[in-house]
Amino acid sequence: MLYLTLRHYEYAVAVARHGSLSAAADTLNVSQPALSTALTRIEDHLGHPLFLRRRGASLLLTPQGRDFAAKAQVLLDQAALLETPNMTPLDQRCLSLGCFIDLAPFLLAPALKILRTALPDVQIDFHVDRFEQLISALSKSELDLALSYDLGLDSSFNRHELGRVAPHALITPDHTFAAQTSVTLASLVDYPLILSQEGLSVQHMLSLFKSKGLVPRVAHRAASLELLRSLAANGEGIGISYSLPPGELSYDGKPLASVPISDLEAEEPIVLVSHIQAPKETFIGGAQAALATHLMKM
Repeated sequence: MLYLTLRHYEYAVAVARHGSLSAAADTLNVSQPALSTALTRIEDHLGHPLFLRRRGASLLLTPQGRDFAAKAQVLLDQAALLETPNMTPLDQRCLSLGCFIDLAPFLLAPALKILRTALPDVQIDFHVDRFEQLISALSKSELDLALSYDLGLDSSFNRHELGRVAPHALITPDHTFAAQTSVTLASLVDYPLILSQEGLSVQHMLSLFKSKGLVPRVAHRAASLELLRSLAANGEGIGISYSLPPGELSYDGKPLASVPISDLEAEEPIVLVSHIQAPKETFIGGAQAALATHLMKM
């Protein structure tokens, strides 16, 4: 007689996906003590730990735990196929992830790593583009999920906020602002500014100034983050960017300083987006949970 039931396998997979007992318990609709007890029984039966438990930190999969969770997910998927014959076969399951172009260098690779760990039997594809193109692709179900700023999204989209970021003023190291710990939008209006050429990004930034009764002087609209940083480093104006690559040099090797903009209204959420009318496969929910739990913590 088998000791472990499908429910036990479901417990282990949920904890592996979420990285915490509390989050997994919420998803499974069981109490955290009950889930903890079940997990201990599973490990006792197997004769080895599946997770490393650290006080105040996420649970970490052991090598045996990683292998067990992957095989358990396959078993659960096969059981689901028996109950739902018209479900998408395992070897045909594909998740398409979109990412806003400026966020992609920071978030896309970690997101792919998380998804491939959480969904080892799902093919993960990705697409990097600008706001309008991502919105269109989500609306047409060409993308299942997208990582983006919360710009240009109407009520037909689901959003899960992953974190918030403040914009930075990019300047030459000898600029008067370089010695300050922060600047305000009001302090920038007397200087030529360099903004992104991306339509929704420009509209968002101009609306922030307008909401404070300010009229900025836009000197340049850069087609890429790299160009914006280069123009700022060469003294063409003050660049404004939410994306802040590590390092203090532009692509052309010029020194570049950054100062956070302190206006709270300027903070922008990074969101995981899906379209409410898109068909929902069960593994899409698992992808959302995995990214929401782990992405901004890496």
